[in-house]
Amino acid sequence: MPTPPERSRSGTRSGAASLDPRKAAILEAVVSEYIGSAQPVGSQHVAEASGVNVSTATIRSEMVALEHEGYLIQPHTSAGRIPTDKGYRFFVDHLADPGALGPPERQKVRRFFDQVHGEMEEMLERASGLLSDLTSCASVVVGPSHDSAAVRSSQLVGLGPRLGLLVLVLADGAVEKRTVEFDEDVPEDVWAGASAHLQAAWQGRLVVEPVHLAGTGDVLTDRVLAAAMGARAALGRDGEPDQVFVGGPSRLADAFDAVETVRSVLAILEQQLVVVTLLKDVLDRGLSVAIGAEHGFEPLASCAVVVAPLSVEGREVGAVGLLGPTRMNYPRALAAAHVVGERLGERIGGTLGVGTDRPDPPTRRTERRATVPGDRRGGRRGGS
Repeated sequence: MPTPPERSRSGTRSGAASLDPRKAAILEAVVSEYIGSAQPVGSQHVAEASGVNVSTATIRSEMVALEHEGYLIQPHTSAGRIPTDKGYRFFVDHLADPGALGPPERQKVRRFFDQVHGEMEEMLERASGLLSDLTSCASVVVGPSHDSAAVRSSQLVGLGPRLGLLVLVLADGAVEKRTVEFDEDVPEDVWAGASAHLQAAWQGRLVVEPVHLAGTGDVLTDRVLAAAMGARAALGRDGEPDQVFVGGPSRLADAFDAVETVRSVLAILEQQLVVVTLLKDVLDRGLSVAIGAEHGFEPLASCAVVVAPLSVEGREVGAVGLLGPTRMNYPRALAAAHVVGERLGERIGGTLGVGTDRPDPPTRRTERRATVPGDRRGGRRGGS
């Protein structure tokens, strides 16, 4: 199983406080036990952990020291200790192994990608469910916009003497349309010649990829081409929302004791823009894990977020994320996000037609209307 890429988990690893080996071993034992039991951890449980070879009296003394240093907290006088966000951060950055999925989980991932077919939206939605099943956390999959897809074919047809229609069939199955208007008549042979020119120049290129068109020597044809280029560029400025799929939100009810916390987290997950902003902000800061207040969303202060990018040929086109309590199983969450994100990125690359040649997938229709020149745009109808 490949290890996660060298993306910093904290962004502050070099400046993190250090602990001596004994304190570190005790903290690791407390965090590991608390992740599994959700109950305060006493010295006796720590003494039974591997790597801790000191008396319970020494453990109690070191746990008091860890509490004073902000790594542990004692919820009740007679109770054991639980980790703070600082304790979890040290665990993630210094103690937890990169993590690997077990044989059953690896088999589940292989079976999923062997069997998943159909349109991209269906694959992304099912992948969110897979992530949730692997980790028992709520999951988020942010897929690429259609602008990340390669152009499978393009056609420019005349609808009237001064009105044309630009049709782009994308490798992910979307069909993008824009009308192009002129203030003079355009003969049918000019539409046809411009269409052939565009097909040769655009096929296999991303919708947002800059393309230079050489002049044809015919003034009217060049004007038609320029208008079509403007219509194509406008597709990348439409601000189409990211594809966002949430899996396993019901698992949050088991993860938190407070009903209000569950309600707050569910309310956040229902806000697509907030979710996308959260995941992208974590990635932009070079993080794989954001714990508690680190992610900056007050309603999620009792949560941790694990994020992995969806990359196609080195370009990030989306993200996968896991949302759960700060006592989540970080090694497993990191491993699941990395493996599923990597496999999903490979599959998306094929679906988008980037760096590969695959048969045309089933198409969906996405109709948009625009007027070029003048940028007088009408509303968008339909959608995928």
